[in-house]
Amino acid sequence: MSLLRAGAPRRATISDVAREAGTGKTSVSRYLNGETNVLSLDLRERIEAAIKLLDYQPNQMARGLKRGRNRLIGMLVADLTNPFTVEVLQGVEAACQALGYMPLICHAANEVEMERRYLQLLTTYRVEGVIVNALGVKDETLQSLGSGGIPAVLVDRKVAGLDADIVGLDNAEAVRIGTQHLFERGFDEIHFVVQPFERVSSRRVREAAFRAAIEQAARAAAGDEPAVRGQTVVLDLADAEAVMRVHTALDSRIDAAIGGSAKRIALFAANAPVALSLARHLNSRYGPGWQDRVALMSVDDPEWAELTGVTTIRQPTYAIGYRAVEFLHERIDGALLPTREAMLPGELVVRGSTAR
Repeated sequence: MSLLRAGAPRRATISDVAREAGTGKTSVSRYLNGETNVLSLDLRERIEAAIKLLDYQPNQMARGLKRGRNRLIGMLVADLTNPFTVEVLQGVEAACQALGYMPLICHAANEVEMERRYLQLLTTYRVEGVIVNALGVKDETLQSLGSGGIPAVLVDRKVAGLDADIVGLDNAEAVRIGTQHLFERGFDEIHFVVQPFERVSSRRVREAAFRAAIEQAARAAAGDEPAVRGQTVVLDLADAEAVMRVHTALDSRIDAAIGGSAKRIALFAANAPVALSLARHLNSRYGPGWQDRVALMSVDDPEWAELTGVTTIRQPTYAIGYRAVEFLHERIDGALLPTREAMLPGELVVRGSTAR
């Protein structure tokens, strides 16, 4: 008779299954590992019935450690409040489910020290691989990754000192497409608003692509035709006073245009958090009709952008997350390939903000 039939105070173990089936733990282990060809039909049926009766759930962690595999992968994210990160995670989770992994999410909250601590923690958990969307981890922190033994895949941002596969947006092309759209809509003055970009590769690429587009437009200007004026504006969202100064400076440019300069001004936000900061301020200063005074466009396509009619460059976030797990899975399985880059195209979503 089973010891666990009437409301057991503990979870069934492999020993309980073996006792219920009238066999040894070795036979149950073989059944669980798929080695059913070495078991008789009668024994397989008894083990299956015992597992069902006892509602036995194998300890996947313990089984994985015995084989040197635990199916855990870590994901270090810089900013979980960023809609981009949340959407990438949806792709990561779907791929993990399809490939049999369990993701362990670590949120560094844009703190370099937290990134360092989480990476060290992930190594102690013996994760099989790590997906990194980091702010600025140091070379020495990365020694345990990549060539150090734990496969790693980067999302969106490169990290100095880590030679690893990377998946993200084709940032240069996305910004080029967005800037060209503003040129075609007849804007005379474009401000590319970006968070501090020195330590973040994707921001550096976007800012450089914007400057390149403006310089190309200046070279292409014919005769007395004025070139579009463009400038980079750094907006540090972690510094409230700095944010206020930037908002005030942009207000002066917008007010000058409203006052009769006839210039059409556009703000090109480098990501959704920057766009949200700008949209909130503009709505507060100019009211619901703020888009009659200034255009706003953003890399990233958060839900509120559709509600407010803001033009965006939509990132293939789900595909980025899914592809990152696929790359990591191949590395975990021992693929010896040159470092790969999968820079996926963005999609220009034109809305009313750039129509005026």
